[in-house]
Amino acid sequence: MALSRTIVIAGAGIGGLTAALALAARGFRIVVLEKAERLEEVGAGLQLSPNASRVLVELGLSERLKLRAVVPDAVSIMSARAGGELLRMPLGEAASLRAGAPYWVVHRADLQSALAGAVADHADIDLKLGATFEDVAPHAKGLTVVHRSGTIRRSDLASALIGADGIWSTVRQHLFPEVQPRFSGLIAWRGTLDATQLPKDYTARRVQLWMGANAHLVAYPIAGGRQINVVAVLPGSWNRPGWSTPGDPREVMDAFAAPRWPASARMMLATVDSWRKWALFGVPDGCPWSKGPMALLGDAVHAMLPFAAQGAGMAIEDAAILARHLSLEAAESTAAISAALTQYGRARQARVRRVQRTARQQGRIYHLGGPLAAARDLAIRALGPDRMLARQDWIYGWRPDA
Repeated sequence: MALSRTIVIAGAGIGGLTAALALAARGFRIVVLEKAERLEEVGAGLQLSPNASRVLVELGLSERLKLRAVVPDAVSIMSARAGGELLRMPLGEAASLRAGAPYWVVHRADLQSALAGAVADHADIDLKLGATFEDVAPHAKGLTVVHRSGTIRRSDLASALIGADGIWSTVRQHLFPEVQPRFSGLIAWRGTLDATQLPKDYTARRVQLWMGANAHLVAYPIAGGRQINVVAVLPGSWNRPGWSTPGDPREVMDAFAAPRWPASARMMLATVDSWRKWALFGVPDGCPWSKGPMALLGDAVHAMLPFAAQGAGMAIEDAAILARHLSLEAAESTAAISAALTQYGRARQARVRRVQRTARQQGRIYHLGGPLAAARDLAIRALGPDRMLARQDWIYGWRPDA
């Protein structure tokens, strides 16, 4: 007897919604459990390099995103020590032609809204808001997934369960309680500002990456270019989970004080009306990806530092590969589903670990000071824009069918 066509996904973030669309395209019925009562605007900007945008384009999201996403012309690599730009790496048409897909910067809420709209339009996807995953019980006919909405407990019969519920994943806690997130010793501060608040030179369609001693700063346009997203990363001991805690602007301005940071960087920081901060945690390398007909996706299995701008990208890639390995034929037995999920994890592990290592390495490079920072700046200038772009080919050129 064939198993249920239903797959339950815990979590309606970027990875969970992308997985819902990718799996529904394979013929599955999808139930998405999201503990929030509504999908609210959380976080701020995201960079979606071609490896991620390619998946979204193939899922038919271009029209939903084109009015909100921004295609930056370049990444400007800036040095606080040098006081300005070291190198401008072309993006825009150059990156699109090279990788075969666009480079987008977008507000997280706009991407989530586009995904949620596509999910709502799909007859085979049921998004349940205010539904908290509680338990899962394997049996001969698949899985019984138990969730709670308020005081009411319900269950769904499914062939597989996917935990896409973030770094503090309840599904991971259920499957692998020994795996716990680790604090990195870094804190990210996020804010946005209206583009009209800055001189025109500051609001060009480019990503600015400022590197400095023990800190760095990233800024880029979002919301169709009407806003600027700003992220500052600093060391610290505060490590409360979550990213919704208000931050004191004075802490940011003190960390980016003159003369160590030039006026142009400080102007952007001073223009942000309000800051929110979150402690950067990661999931340890080697976290298992699956257990029987249950698997993890995105931050639940590989939450990483943001220095490669690939957190959302890796979750989107996961969704595409998960759908590639699962099929209605695989749903003929629990053993077949389990094997498919094992293959999914194996297919993803090497790439994700390489991205994790790259993010850690780049974070150390960004935060260099003194003579090491001077040597870094010289090396970046010597590399040049074309070779810098070529060094991204292994990330940007990824394809789900490769």
